[in-house]
Amino acid sequence: MAKVFVTGLGFITSIGNDASTVVDCLKRMEHGIESYPAFEGDDIPVKVAAPVKGFDTASYDPEDWTFPDRYRVKREFLRSMSPHVLYSYCAMLQAIEDAKLVPEDISNDNTGLFAASAGSPDMLTYYVDRMRSKGIMRCSPLGIPASISGTVQFNLVAHFSIKGASTGFASACASSSHALGYAHDEITLGRQERMIVVGAEDGNVETILPFAAMRALSLNTSPDTASRPFDRGRDGFVGTGGATVLVLESEAEVSRRGVEPYCELAGWGQASDGHNVAISHPEGDGLASALKNALKSAKVEPQEVDYINAHATSTPIGDVSEAKAIRRIFSAVGARPAISSTKALTGHGLSLAGAMETGFCALAMRHGFMPGSAHITDMEPAVADLNIIQETVDSRPQVVVNNSSGFGGANVALVLRAVPSVD
Repeated sequence: MAKVFVTGLGFITSIGNDASTVVDCLKRMEHGIESYPAFEGDDIPVKVAAPVKGFDTASYDPEDWTFPDRYRVKREFLRSMSPHVLYSYCAMLQAIEDAKLVPEDISNDNTGLFAASAGSPDMLTYYVDRMRSKGIMRCSPLGIPASISGTVQFNLVAHFSIKGASTGFASACASSSHALGYAHDEITLGRQERMIVVGAEDGNVETILPFAAMRALSLNTSPDTASRPFDRGRDGFVGTGGATVLVLESEAEVSRRGVEPYCELAGWGQASDGHNVAISHPEGDGLASALKNALKSAKVEPQEVDYINAHATSTPIGDVSEAKAIRRIFSAVGARPAISSTKALTGHGLSLAGAMETGFCALAMRHGFMPGSAHITDMEPAVADLNIIQETVDSRPQVVVNNSSGFGGANVALVLRAVPSVD
C-alpha cells in the first residue's frame, strides 16, 4: 500500500495567517484569545473568543469584506462564499504554494479534495430570513451553496477545478480528522495520488455562542486563562474559527516532483463511544479504541510515540476522559509520551480542530519542537501522572499522535511519522 506524506500546509488561524507566524506562536506559547466585542452585551455570559485577525467578514455582502492584500478573489467567487470559505480559499492558496503545485497537479483525475465544516449558520439564517421577509424570488441564487454544510468543498472544487474525489465530513469536532483519515485511505488504496484536505469554521457569534447553553463554553473573562486544558480550574472551551489546508501525496508523487515532505501520515483509527450524544465516555472507551486502531494501522508501538497533541478542549469532563484513554493505551505498557493541548493557544476550532492541529504537528516535526500546554497553574489531579509538558520542548518528535473527538462519541486518532530533517 502506498505511503502518504504531508507536502503542503496553509493556515488562517487565531495565532497566525501563515506557517512562520504559527510556528513562532506555538514555540513561544502565545495565544490568540481576546475579549470579543460581539460578546459585550450584559445578557451574554461568555466574554472571550479567538477570532481570525486581518479579515473583516461581518457584512452579509461579501463584496464589502476586507482581507489581506496578498489575496485576490474574483467577484463571482465571492458571491458564493461564507466567511470560512474565504478563509479556506486563502489557506488553500498557501498550501498550493507551499507544496510547489502547478495547475496541472491540482486539476486532474488523480487529485481530490475532502473538507469539513458545519456550514455558516449566520449566512443561512440571513438567507432564510430574507426569503421570509422579501419573498422567495428575492433570495440570492447562490445563497444555498454559500451557507449550507458542504459550502467549503462546493466552492473550492469549483474554483480550483478539482476533478478527483470530493466530499464533506460532518462529525462535529472530529470532522476534519475524519477527512484526513479517509483521504489517507484514498491514496493508500491507489484511488488518488493526491488529496487536499480542508477544515474550516466561521468562528463568529452564531458558530460559538450556541455552545453556551450546553454549559460547554468558558465563562472566564480573562483571555490569558480562559482556555486552560488540564488545569483544575478549567470551565469550558473558547471558540475559534479560520481554516487549515493540508496537501497529502503518495510516495510516488513526492518522488516524481522532488519535494520535501513535512512528515508521513502513517495511519489512523476511529471508534465510537456508544454512550452519549454530547458527552465523552467517562472512561474514554471510544478514544482508547481509536488510539489502538491507529497504532495498529501505522504499525507503531505505544513506546515509539514521542508526542500526543490532545483533543483536550478545557472542559471538565472531556479532558479527564481523554486522559483515561491515553493512560489505558500508553501508561499500561510503560510508555510516557509528551502531551499537550494547543487549544490553550488557539481555542477550539470545532470542525477545524483536527486539520489545524495536525498541521501544527507537521510544523513541529519539521522545525524540531513540541509545543507546551499553556495556562496550567494547578494541574488537574486526575491527569497529573501523565507527561503533560507545560513548556515548549526543543526536540524533534519522531512519532506523533493527534486526537479528535466529536458529538455522538466519534473519536479519531491520526499517527504521523517523521521524515529525515531538511534543516
